[in-house]
Amino acid sequence: MPLQKIWEQSGRKKLSQQLNKFPIHNICKMKSGTLLCLQGSVPLSSINRNGEVMAKTIFVLLDGCGFGVGERNLGYAEHLIEQGLGAKYRVLGELPSMSRPIYETLLTGLPVCRHGISNNLVVRRSNCISVFDLCRKNGLKTAASAYHWISELYVKSPFHYAKDRIQLQSNSSIEDGIYYFEDSYPDSHVFADAEFLRERSNPDFLLIHSMNIDDAGHRFTSDSREYETATAKANIVLSSCLPQWLEQKCSVLITADHGMNEVGLHGGNTELQRDAPLYLFANDVLPGDFSSKHISQLYIAPLLCHLLGIKPSDEMKNPEETGVKFFGE
Repeated sequence: MPLQKIWEQSGRKKLSQQLNKFPIHNICKMKSGTLLCLQGSVPLSSINRNGEVMAKTIFVLLDGCGFGVGERNLGYAEHLIEQGLGAKYRVLGELPSMSRPIYETLLTGLPVCRHGISNNLVVRRSNCISVFDLCRKNGLKTAASAYHWISELYVKSPFHYAKDRIQLQSNSSIEDGIYYFEDSYPDSHVFADAEFLRERSNPDFLLIHSMNIDDAGHRFTSDSREYETATAKANIVLSSCLPQWLEQKCSVLITADHGMNEVGLHGGNTELQRDAPLYLFANDVLPGDFSSKHISQLYIAPLLCHLLGIKPSDEMKNPEETGVKFFGE
């Protein structure tokens, strides 16, 4: 029976019982939930439904980073694009260009009118299928170093500041999370928290969600030195982390929820508020700068599913509809 069919009918446990019948990645034997291979061990959580070893996937969400400020200041990501080591796109953000609604859009692939998180004051758990849910369904580990609104959407709501900042081994969509609730919480700390989770939990899908760019934009507007500086500081943190992630063969997707306008606001329908960068680094990505045309923000979630080697939800869009060829054979 093909591995795909074994997975669909019985899941990973049945698959593990059948692996000795298939010459996948020079597998020798299976012991204690780990595939012992000729070139090292591979956790079962890293095997997809086709029997392929998946890359760990890191989703970096730079809150409030508009396309222009990102292009001007995210120098290391831009360097990797110039060197043919990744792909760059321009994302047209969904409306309203507000944070909590777009978090849900990014992680479910659904427009605001479908998922119902219509503004930042809608405080409740998501009732739609997210990338986190799909990971758990497929036996993958999830983690997040993120603003507390992510916890409210995918773990529990409302967020209790004293009890919910660190949540480990949760039975919710996000198994392990460290959440902050001050917009000025340093981006460097957000990434340090994420590295702790990577070392501790070895997640298959990790969300890293920073807030300093958005905070600077609100306080000083998009036309400020402070907004540019906050993005430049994020570049320093990214340039410290990306080499290690890519050396470890992680897939990395970097984008933003929205931008910022000249008076320090977002939520509306202007280029400054809606346009966001998208950088994609993965073994099978077709490299290049494809930012001359927009792609919809609704394609982020299914792109994450591709990187994770899992089937998107039935309501997610097919990235092939964009006319952009994101991945090679």
